[in-house]
Amino acid sequence: MAQVTCGSGNAWPLDSLSLLSAGSAFAAGAHDHKPLYGGVVVEVKNVDCERVARSTATELYLRDHYKPTDVSKASAKITLLTGSERQEVMLKPAGDKLEATGSFNVGPGTKAVAVVTVSGKPATARFTMK
Repeated sequence: MAQVTCGSGNAWPLDSLSLLSAGSAFAAGAHDHKPLYGGVVVEVKNVDCERVARSTATELYLRDHYKPTDVSKASAKITLLTGSERQEVMLKPAGDKLEATGSFNVGPGTKAVAVVTVSGKPATARFTMK
């Protein structure tokens, strides 16, 4: 599965986030960005966004230096792109993650663009499933 990590400063000011691509440039970062839930992680500043994709659910975990971020007032819209197919999915808070259930195409090469909104401020993360 792919990994995505996104982040911000200590208070999560999403308006200051910029999208960073996951890759070897981040392997030498200040802290490890390994997935904790079997997903794909990308980082924006100090917040990791981990996308976990299954055929019946899609989940997004947010954490700042391995500490879960409060997602109770967050939401996300993920657009899945597989070949010529496009599917949009709304994720809602579910415990320590954002989640949607249903039927999702999550095969290798599937791309996902997530717009995560916390306290009314959006940030974008991009994932590619392996």
